[in-house]
Amino acid sequence: ELQLRRRLGIPDDAPRVMIFTESSHWDPDWLKTADEYYSEFVQSNIDQAIVELEKEPRRVYGIECIFFLRMYWDRNPEKQERIRNLINSGQMRLTGSGVTTADTLIPDSEAIFRDFLIGQEWLRKNDLNQEPDLAYFTDSFGCTPALPSLLKAAGFNKTAITRVDGMFFMACDLESSKHFPRKGSSAEQLLKEKKSLDFIWQDSNGAEVLCHWNAFSYGQADMFAHWGMGRIYLARFAIPVRSSRYIARQIKTYAEQLSPYSPTPYMCSTIGFDFVEPIKDLVFLLDRYNQKNYPKTGIWAVNAGLDDYMALVDCYRDELPVVNLDPNPYWTGFYTARPNLKKQCRDLTDKLLLAEGMSLLPENQGMMDSVSADLEAPWWISVVSNHHDFITGTSPDRVAEEEQIPWLEKAAAAVDGVIAGLELPAAKNETPPSPEGSGQLSWSREGGRLLVLTPFYKAVLSENDGGGILSLTSPDGKTALLNGISNDLVSYRDSGGLWRMGMEFAGGKWKESRRAGSRYGKLELIEGENEIELLSRVELDGEFITRRMWFSSTSPMLRCRVEGMAPEKYSLILRLETALSPEKLAMDSPGGVVMRPLSRYYKPTFWPLHSFVHIRDDESGRGVAIIQPQPGAVSCREDGRVELVAMRNAVKETVAGFIGIPGNPAAGHEKQPYGFEYSLLFTRGGDWKENGIHRMARSGIPGSLPDFPVTVDSPEVSVTAVKKASRGE
Repeated sequence: ELQLRRRLGIPDDAPRVMIFTESSHWDPDWLKTADEYYSEFVQSNIDQAIVELEKEPRRVYGIECIFFLRMYWDRNPEKQERIRNLINSGQMRLTGSGVTTADTLIPDSEAIFRDFLIGQEWLRKNDLNQEPDLAYFTDSFGCTPALPSLLKAAGFNKTAITRVDGMFFMACDLESSKHFPRKGSSAEQLLKEKKSLDFIWQDSNGAEVLCHWNAFSYGQADMFAHWGMGRIYLARFAIPVRSSRYIARQIKTYAEQLSPYSPTPYMCSTIGFDFVEPIKDLVFLLDRYNQKNYPKTGIWAVNAGLDDYMALVDCYRDELPVVNLDPNPYWTGFYTARPNLKKQCRDLTDKLLLAEGMSLLPENQGMMDSVSADLEAPWWISVVSNHHDFITGTSPDRVAEEEQIPWLEKAAAAVDGVIAGLELPAAKNETPPSPEGSGQLSWSREGGRLLVLTPFYKAVLSENDGGGILSLTSPDGKTALLNGISNDLVSYRDSGGLWRMGMEFAGGKWKESRRAGSRYGKLELIEGENEIELLSRVELDGEFITRRMWFSSTSPMLRCRVEGMAPEKYSLILRLETALSPEKLAMDSPGGVVMRPLSRYYKPTFWPLHSFVHIRDDESGRGVAIIQPQPGAVSCREDGRVELVAMRNAVKETVAGFIGIPGNPAAGHEKQPYGFEYSLLFTRGGDWKENGIHRMARSGIPGSLPDFPVTVDSPEVSVTAVKKASRGE
């Protein structure tokens, strides 16, 4: 600790230290395109940072991600050596090696790993010798609860986050800050129970990372030397004020906010809202404060890196609380906003993994190096799409349509070309054994009802109930699996938007409008070799929706699909009456599987469905697994009612139907139909792991890896990616 203090110029005996970490949050493409952001802000931001850093060797300026750094590097070759010197000296400090500040709830784990890896390898390629052990998620809307496992696997042992469930964030709610933190939230746990912004984040796998939470935003000290509303480009009104008295008053304000939640001698005050420029002569202003005010206040102020702050806090590791944190749901609408774009993002990752794996097959010997080179550009686009305003679907229509979707289409076409030049192994002429219990399918109609009997289920569907499932039981009819109109489609009037659903904010609307189950729905039946397809169509609030369901004679999995588009300002919900009495949900999330409560202050509470959820009745042991190939959202009540978000077309968050929320400024419209796919599997006993649901979820992904010359000696291990080493053998 003393060594760190002396390196940073902090007196050995300073009782309290406020560390000002400075950066600028650069979204690659949010309200503007990447080129627009670069030309309007980033070029100037970095130019000013270089001047300030070269003028004052003690100054540290943070770079959050590689995307715009690379753009600046490529467009300013005459400044590359200056950038290299500043990075290698540690003045220009990387707060992560990611290409973006990624969302960690929707992308696949491998996409997140590549984000870090590709950024780090770009640094290495250009002789930029930082290798951060900190990963900073400045503005991500919640994080996977298994983030410690993800980060440890990628070589990080520290993280910092901002947005956690239940916190107050200015301009995001038109209600008093006194209503925060929300009861039962992560923010309440950290502020009122743990009373610490620094903690050891331990996940359900036992992995641990040191974590700092920006409870007062990632731009708490943006107005350190300014007066006005703020320096953020969206609503900039800031007049420079640099007097000793004003600076001292600002530091006092920050200390009053931070000190109750800083159990160590150190407080972290962040400078760095979106596209803010460096504060002129920041170190001089802090030196002047220390000279005049430190003897009176006992607070020493210094500019340093976020990693410096965390290194100092780490000296008190044994005194920090250990927290098993699930910082969700922060917002829930983005889980399913722009579903077609999300599908493109996930499909691109799957195609890239398939192409890499195919290049290692004996049939494609010698192709690995050329394939790796051909995939560099598509991989860059793939990891850029991890960004928390890209795959989340929270950019406005113009940016999504003019930049994001064309990027994805171009990258996918390039990967398709690579795959077309590779060979798959010859198909094996083996007849797979019949699954246990396989047999004949039969069906019959009586009035408006359709009875389907399989080796696994007895189903009754009703045309008078919209074509929904009236009951689903075991073949002998003794065990009820679905009890009540299920596979029903319900439209909700939704005043939410790209970030949030209508029930999430004061003054929002979330109200049931129409149900397919309340009207007649003709059932069409199509017989196949080993399955029966049932098809029904329904009109809800002006949009025609098609539902399909496949009953199989060889598999207990019920495959389902909903096709169409939600009406504007509505969400379409798929409803199941499971007849279970669950207490928790077992769900996968990037990095692991998490147990979640049925609800957390939102009513209903929708959780991010990454690829599966297992809902289990502990008393009977029965359960149902829902498996989706694409991102989704799920809610569950104590009576076993399960709802899945099939489609959303909620345009923009509004209070009372017309008042916009400043923190959610973008509007988006669904313009293309979508196919929402899901499968149901009813379990008799055991948890998600004992039923192998995680394996079923992975095997259901289109383009999954074929059999590779890679063997593992444990059923606990599965191969999800086969790739060339970035360096070495």
